Amino acid sequence: MQKLSMTIITLLWAITADSLAFSQSSTAADPLQYADLADLSTGAPIIAHVTVKEAIKVDPERAPNAPPGTQRYYIVATTNALIRGQGGIPETIRYIIDLPLNERGKAPKIKKKPFIIFARNLSATNGDVQLSAPDAQIGWTPARDQRVRSIVREIVARNAPPAIASIGSAFHVPGTIIGEGETQIFLETVSRDPVSITILSREGQKKVWAVSLSEIVDEAARAPVRNSLLWYRLACFLPQSLPEEALTGDSGSNANQARRDYNLVIQDLGNCPRSRRPEYRPR
Repeated sequence: MQKLSMTIITLLWAITADSLAFSQSSTAADPLQYADLADLSTGAPIIAHVTVKEAIKVDPERAPNAPPGTQRYYIVATTNALIRGQGGIPETIRYIIDLPLNERGKAPKIKKKPFIIFARNLSATNGDVQLSAPDAQIGWTPARDQRVRSIVREIVARNAPPAIASIGSAFHVPGTIIGEGETQIFLETVSRDPVSITILSREGQKKVWAVSLSEIVDEAARAPVRNSLLWYRLACFLPQSLPEEALTGDSGSNANQARRDYNLVIQDLGNCPRSRRPEYRPR
């Protein structure tokens, strides 16, 4: 049996008891939604396509906080491709994971199988990494690889949409003609970069709304495409209704119009389906 590194041994005692386990790939429709992959990708400084070389059982007494119905494994994996990660990672990496047991008390066989892992470095030299979530090892497929790479390209782009923290303020300005007007909603972001939503009402026309990622409202701005990073930032993290504190200072009728316009945005964005529990804070 291979000798466990001291970093990994320390980590064995640090995994939380509410760990979820392992996410397998599907040969048909992928059970992992766009938001699932975006949650994992935005929260992981290291993303890699790997093949499991060794899956070594950890004795239960060395994993007292492993979730019930799981077996903890020490994984030795070969790096096939680095999808995200400054400075790279070694050809051989090591991490631990809790795998769910079936009704016969057996864990899935993962040796020699390919996966995508989402992780952070524990050691820059010896290849020890820590999964960024308990289920941050997912089965590799060409389709998943392509989807994750597409998300990562958006995350690292110069003009990447920032993570939304809250709604800062909102107001509605009526136009000179009844039924016309403009609602502006200013969002607070984790990085403090500006993001705003504008909803325009014109007589005889369908309302239109757009998102701007700069201090100045961009006339070429549009509503986000579903299953894009900007859509994810809004659909998955905006509240379902406009907070009252965001409307401070607006009159009753204007505030009501701002609420209606915000509801239109939420309706157009649609829901944010997930198939895994997000252990995620906006980043």
